[in-house]
Amino acid sequence: FKETESVVTFNGRGRNCKISESLARKLTRTVKKNPRITSKELFNECSDSGVNISRSTLQRTLHKNGLKGYRPRKTPLLKPIHLKKRLYFANQHLDKDDKFWESILWSDETKLELFGHMDPEFVWRERGKAFDSKKHLATVKHRGGNTMLWGCFAASGIGNLVKIDGIMKKDYIEIF
Repeated sequence: FKETESVVTFNGRGRNCKISESLARKLTRTVKKNPRITSKELFNECSDSGVNISRSTLQRTLHKNGLKGYRPRKTPLLKPIHLKKRLYFANQHLDKDDKFWESILWSDETKLELFGHMDPEFVWRERGKAFDSKKHLATVKHRGGNTMLWGCFAASGIGNLVKIDGIMKKDYIEIF
């Protein structure tokens, strides 16, 4: 401050970054193209470019470019026909008023797997891009111990969560 009469940090202070701007752009492009890429694979890409960096340097570079590691959202595996049907339903009900939607009860059942893949999986993504389909982890129901649950909601609020023992079709009227 005595020399410059300013508290601004001038260029040239501190250690220079090992990652050039072009390598940072390349890493960002790679992660955006393949959000499931691992840090180890990114390290290999850096070493191919002749740069030896630490994990924290790699993460800091991706963070500066708006990317952070998250667990992917789990969504049902939808086929193209399912997507078409959902879009058709949405288009058919665009003009419905609030009174119509207040009379609708939405319900769903789910099977919770008691045993299964418990390892955390991460995906690189930008903030606000959680629902990009490339960044989802598709789930398919499989064998193992499980519990069936049924629930509902409407415009007026949520209903009870009911545990189902046995076959859903038999118990559906009792649940209502």
